[in-house]
Amino acid sequence: MASYAKDPRCNVMAEALVPLLRRACPEGAGGYGGSYQVNLEDEEAVGLGGVELIRAARKAARQPGWKVTTIGWIGTRFGTTVAVQDTRDVPEEFRAVVDAAMEERMSAALAKVWGEPGEAPVQRGSVTLMTQEFRAAVASAANA
Repeated sequence: MASYAKDPRCNVMAEALVPLLRRACPEGAGGYGGSYQVNLEDEEAVGLGGVELIRAARKAARQPGWKVTTIGWIGTRFGTTVAVQDTRDVPEEFRAVVDAAMEERMSAALAKVWGEPGEAPVQRGSVTLMTQEFRAAVASAANA
């Protein structure tokens, strides 16, 4: 497989993603436990470079020191989905914060799926918001 590390689009996306990835970490978790997902139209993803999008995500995630799992699918019912997750072992001092953030995300997702009555818990960093932030950051970095 060819390397896309020197592709200018890859570098623009990596530059745009670094602050977004840092913000995706739970508050007080020392930069651990973050994850980021964007859902783009297939045509939009191809316009950004397709596979380079995934490569940029991996490159960007390594900059804050993450050990990552990156997934990417083209042609889902949501279009192209790309996700990056920090898979490092969480130090004991941050474990309670990361676990609480994970439980909060799971509770919000389950409340939405089950259609529980009342207001669903607020989910920090929804995929829709992350996708909008990503689009804005990439556009801003490309114009810089």
